[in-house]
Amino acid sequence: MTALTLSTAAASGLRADAIVVGVAKGPKGPVVAPGAEAVDNAYDGSLAGILETLGATGAEGEVTKLPAPSGFKAPVVVAVGLGAVPEKDDTFGAEALRRAAGVAARALAGAKKAAFALPIADAADAGTVAEGARLGAYAFDAYKDNGKDAKNGKAPLGEVALLGGKPRDAAYKAAIARAIAVTEELNRARDLINTPPNDLNPESFAAVATAAGKEHGIKVQVLDEKALAKGGYGGILGVGAGSAAAPRLVKLSYTSSKATKHLAFVGKGITYDSGGISLKPAGHNETMKCDMSGAAAVFAAVVAAARLGLDVNVTGWLALAENMPSGSATRPGDVLRMYSGKTVEVLNTDAEGRLVLADALWKASEEKPDAIIDVATLTGAMVLALGNRTFGVMANDDAFRASIVEAAEEVGEQSWPMPLPEHLRKGMDSPTADIANMGERMGGGLVAGLFLREFVGEGITWAHLDIAGPAFNESGPFGYTPKGGTGSAVRTLVRLAELTAAGDLG
Repeated sequence: MTALTLSTAAASGLRADAIVVGVAKGPKGPVVAPGAEAVDNAYDGSLAGILETLGATGAEGEVTKLPAPSGFKAPVVVAVGLGAVPEKDDTFGAEALRRAAGVAARALAGAKKAAFALPIADAADAGTVAEGARLGAYAFDAYKDNGKDAKNGKAPLGEVALLGGKPRDAAYKAAIARAIAVTEELNRARDLINTPPNDLNPESFAAVATAAGKEHGIKVQVLDEKALAKGGYGGILGVGAGSAAAPRLVKLSYTSSKATKHLAFVGKGITYDSGGISLKPAGHNETMKCDMSGAAAVFAAVVAAARLGLDVNVTGWLALAENMPSGSATRPGDVLRMYSGKTVEVLNTDAEGRLVLADALWKASEEKPDAIIDVATLTGAMVLALGNRTFGVMANDDAFRASIVEAAEEVGEQSWPMPLPEHLRKGMDSPTADIANMGERMGGGLVAGLFLREFVGEGITWAHLDIAGPAFNESGPFGYTPKGGTGSAVRTLVRLAELTAAGDLG
């Protein structure tokens, strides 16, 4: 993974493959951003004019390469667009910096080292740029020859030196350490999401979690199919019944001796979703390896919390199963008795995520955490409502829902508050069981949230994040977001843990 260093060296004297500078979109053309003064001076103050001649405007995501000035040890200057020039006395936003760093890092695939001379006003900016660069440099090459991108034959950018950083300053060092921990775990989540389902099943996912637990001092408990049957986890077992790969429920427990609060994260982990007997049609199942993105996000967030040493207890629950059709698979019309004791009539086996989550939510509720947050690629309806880059947030507490949306915005993740309309609950009434796993078609994402609410312990604050849209990017890369698994919700969960540890949430 891309290495990070803080550097006080002059841009001209640093040995690197490229110098990255920021350029903004001004009312009369491109404007060189702060941090690039030394580079601009080396062009006799004409860098903006040269960039405009080359067609650059400063628009977000734009990349322009040009030969470095005479006397520079780096041969190339890479100008990356930051978007509109900030208002007077304002600075570039964190997300603009993060995206620009990601774009530049991806554009420099194949380079061994690049110096980033982007606007860094303080330690927070340094952490933001570092985060964007490492996320943007990400590449999933485990199945490619020699670990290189098959399209361009280039390995990811090897090292980023942040110019203007303060290597001995405690705040800067802490910001970089945080960026490293969060991006390493988020990129691990991306790796898991991108791993083909013939190599990632519930058992192997559980093994990855167990190994990470040993490395980072996290207690890990794995319930296999025998333990699940003994415990009465009808939802998880019902979903996994058709697969040769047996289901698992994994519990990861990070504890701090200074903690006064306890958060529980619950993740949907369908390692492949064929739809089961309610089989998905062609064109809808090719990317269903990503249906464990919620569990990947929860796993990454718990490990990141442990690595950061946060003063909050965090428990992660990974509800892992593979949803396949076979003679032993759950059928539409079957009734499952869930871990909570409630019965569920299965009207559609492709509405399986809510079944595994229901068991995990009830189990998590037994520990009486201060709050439970579940994360899932749950419904296509949420994608129709919010698109491919925004996740929906539902909760049984409006203030808690607002706090999650605010935390997501703070770390650069797009989310939107969604309601839980009570009139939709009646559509899940079943003549046979306590509840059906399907209700009205219109508002299906909200119906799913109402179903999950039925399995949250009384008096426990709960929220549901439907990340079906942003979890897997099927289009081209943008900003610091790659094609494929994105690691959606990891940064939001980590931020919520940080806020809870600081006493600023709940």
